[in-house]
Amino acid sequence: MYQRRKSSVCQVAQVGIGGENPIRIQSMTNTNTNDIEGSAAQIERIVDAGADIVRLTAQGTKEALSLKEIEARIRKDGYDVPLVADIHFNANVADVAAGIVEKVRINPGNYVDPGRTFKKLEYTDEEYAAEIEKIRARLVPFLNICKEHHTAVRIGVNHGSLSDRIMSRYGDTPAGMVESCMEFLRICRSENFNDVVISIKASNCVVMVRTMRLLVEKMNAEGMAYPLHLGVTEAGEGEDGRIKSAVGIGALLCEGIGDTVRVSLSEAPEREIPVARKLVAMIPECAALREKCRQTVKDDTVTLALHETDMESLQLKAAMTVGALFIDGVAHKLVIENPGFTEQQLVDLADSILQAARVKFTRTEYISCPGCGRTLYNLEETIARIKAAVNKTAKTDKRFATLKIGIMGCIVNGPGEMADADYGYVGAGPGKVSLYKGKQCIEKNIASDLAVDRLITFIKEDLN
Repeated sequence: MYQRRKSSVCQVAQVGIGGENPIRIQSMTNTNTNDIEGSAAQIERIVDAGADIVRLTAQGTKEALSLKEIEARIRKDGYDVPLVADIHFNANVADVAAGIVEKVRINPGNYVDPGRTFKKLEYTDEEYAAEIEKIRARLVPFLNICKEHHTAVRIGVNHGSLSDRIMSRYGDTPAGMVESCMEFLRICRSENFNDVVISIKASNCVVMVRTMRLLVEKMNAEGMAYPLHLGVTEAGEGEDGRIKSAVGIGALLCEGIGDTVRVSLSEAPEREIPVARKLVAMIPECAALREKCRQTVKDDTVTLALHETDMESLQLKAAMTVGALFIDGVAHKLVIENPGFTEQQLVDLADSILQAARVKFTRTEYISCPGCGRTLYNLEETIARIKAAVNKTAKTDKRFATLKIGIMGCIVNGPGEMADADYGYVGAGPGKVSLYKGKQCIEKNIASDLAVDRLITFIKEDLN
């Protein structure tokens, strides 16, 4: 029977996360944060769609100060939604933002540790402890600012931006992701700072689910019960983005894990909200169906019988119900039954769920970010161009059909998240793109109007 995990409450202005509060829904703007009018208008659209919290990027002090103007504008328009500043690489900007918005997200992978270079570092235990003290020395003043202004904090670990220090000691593993988070949580607890929510995200649903489960175990062992934010980062767009999100987020929601949700789609952010709300609404039914499916596995096959009338609801309910069964290795085959849809539609859906759960790969996979104020090109247009070029090439070169291609708006998560991709396309500057093979940059600062063709050409050459 479904029972939500008990947690403490993170108070974000008037919105409580965790405890007895409902599961909160949030999204993130993809406008330039210095565009006051555009950002305010998009926030209002996101809230009108049903969001409880909205996040904006703040790359520098200028962007952080723009948040004050944006907040004033939406308050004037009658919107009281809490705003969150998303900070990477610059702890000083986090200090500024903490005096302006209701919550600040910091990334342990780049808050104090330098940007990752994927180099192996060696530390004695004493040297490693000294690095933790560097974090404490910088984090405590920030927490004091947050206390003064009643600002909440999100400790947001990303699989794609683990520090070289963590990677060197723990590897690119769930254990490393969890420890990256716990280092910061222990400092928060020691400073009696409790308005904290945690996220650990990955583009790989299996990594995301296993890591969040491990985090819960680790927190329980250390007497912590902070609320948890769920998301599959760089899930993509369309059917792929929805199915990946339902597999990862849904797996945990049905286990009672999760106090706030963001479905990260490479689409207009307001389109994320109805999808997230559907997932939350489906929790009781999907949790019950999952138990039934688990008990009736036969011949390594899960058979799922549903009665949905629209494709999106079918995609979400099916992926949310059975995703965890495949992540856990309960079975390796899936049959979906649902009147009103063709056999081919149901087979294609089953294949998509199995691919999201890393069981069976039948087509090109795209790992694409949802975009934010750091995005350096038109993301939706570029994804469409890359997909069209890959599909065209795959008709004559079947090797393209099993590739993983990362499409990232900026460098923050680019090479790291693309560790799970074969090739990558990353925004490097205004009008400029860098191409990657795995974590290795193979060509820098290509003009964006040439970069898609160059990506396809490089993949062809590399495969040969």
